[in-house]
Amino acid sequence: PRGAGTGLVGGCVPLCGGVVLCTTRMNKILSYDMNNLVVHIQPGVLLCDLAADALTRGLMYPPDPGEKTATVGGNVSTNAGGMRAVKYGVTRDYVLAMTVVLPDGRVMELGKTVCKTSSGYSLLHLMIGSEGTLGVITELTLKLIPKPEMNVSLILPFADVETAIASVPQIKLANLDPQSIEFMERDIVDSSAAFTGNTIFPTVVDGKEAGAFILVTLVGDSEAELTAKMDRLGALAAQCGAYDTLVVWTDGLKKDVWAARSAFLTVIEADTKLLDEMDVVVPVDRIAEFLVYTRATGKAEGITIRNFGHAGDGNLHIVLCKMDMSDEEWEKNVEEFHQQVYAYAYSVGGRLAGEHGIGAKKLKYMEQFTPKGELKIMKTIKRAMDPKDILNPGKVIDA
Repeated sequence: PRGAGTGLVGGCVPLCGGVVLCTTRMNKILSYDMNNLVVHIQPGVLLCDLAADALTRGLMYPPDPGEKTATVGGNVSTNAGGMRAVKYGVTRDYVLAMTVVLPDGRVMELGKTVCKTSSGYSLLHLMIGSEGTLGVITELTLKLIPKPEMNVSLILPFADVETAIASVPQIKLANLDPQSIEFMERDIVDSSAAFTGNTIFPTVVDGKEAGAFILVTLVGDSEAELTAKMDRLGALAAQCGAYDTLVVWTDGLKKDVWAARSAFLTVIEADTKLLDEMDVVVPVDRIAEFLVYTRATGKAEGITIRNFGHAGDGNLHIVLCKMDMSDEEWEKNVEEFHQQVYAYAYSVGGRLAGEHGIGAKKLKYMEQFTPKGELKIMKTIKRAMDPKDILNPGKVIDA
């Protein structure tokens, strides 16, 4: 199965020949149920199209993965996350039902338009995140929420990434219910400003150099509610060592700040001949030490590292840049980096992937780092549902 092909782990790339089932023309938003706040769609609907269409009805589809031109079916197949996951959760939390075709041709209706169920094994959730290895999704029923009335973004500059990340648990505990908490280091902010001309992130505040930033978005139903939240965040940020709390209130400034954040990967791609983006997730309170470790490991392997990601949920995008390294040296050093960093992620309670999936790229690491009992159960499920291994072979697990 293949959607828009925007994935980053080779999940929809055919490795064994065969037939590609492309869903991009299955792109209809079929119906809305306003009483139950759900939408019924085909899997080839683009995320950006669904999000925009829902807004015209005063509704919001909360999952917000960075690649807005991905198909929603692809988002469901990888359980995509995004910047709003800290408040709303990930794609899995918004899938109520689906129609799926199994490897033997049976058409199954999984789930129902209900908010909760405790009716046996959840086959619906087994399909979500299975990356097309267990079935082909042909229709989806998704939960929506009323669109928040107002939002505001705030930039918190810090001296360094350790101090910045240390503020995140405090922000989450402050009853502010932030929609997003992003982090970025100074070097990627400088590169973004040079590449795009967008200087929305201040690098010097009251004469002090900022080494890292936290970007927070708050939502509310009134200006008074947002103002109260901003005041609490400002006081908390000062206690945590932020140089200032910079309010991004107008639509133009909000557009600029999120355009700068969205451009990070494009900026990195312009700086290097080749890159490898890791999608690691670790507990929030271990982010800072993990970033320190990746920097040191990258330096030891001669690899330039650029870091940014979702500080609110511990999902980090560690970008390895080839620069002028030879192909042979790059392959060797990246492999060594992966081995060390994935091992460290698991040692602090993390996992291989937060939102991009396993696909083909991380298959060997999935086999290496997943607990053996857990892996055995996954393989048992795959063999039971797809004994001839005809659906997306060579992905997720070695069946």
